[in-house]
Amino acid sequence: MFDQEGIIDHILELEQAIIDWERYQEIPLEELKKDRDKKNMVLHILLISIQATIDIANHLIATNKLSRPSTYRECFEILLNANIIPSDLADQLADLAGFRNFLVHIYWRLNMDEVYKTLQEDLISIKNYLALIKNLIKEEDK
Repeated sequence: MFDQEGIIDHILELEQAIIDWERYQEIPLEELKKDRDKKNMVLHILLISIQATIDIANHLIATNKLSRPSTYRECFEILLNANIIPSDLADQLADLAGFRNFLVHIYWRLNMDEVYKTLQEDLISIKNYLALIKNLIKEEDK
């Protein structure tokens, strides 16, 4: 099910990103809006974290020879249909994949409140996904 060598780098990147994300959750919204460096740090870690989840999904899709996704959101639907991740997690991660586009296309300039909401509320989905993937790898090693 896994080419572990290929997926480990993404897992390590995501683990480090989670540490930063947790630390950045302590930044108050008003400070985030005023301090360009802090804003850039938060935007960067959100993008790195979300992209790592997508990269892991794409790795699983390729390794398992599943259908090729046409969008980042669809990656998680494919994993759901293959019974790799549960429905609620697939929905949450698909929403984050959509949020990635919000970050990349600089729409965040119009709504830093949305960035802050994601910073505060969506880390749990990333952590749940990472735990699930690590558990799958552990089970395969047995």
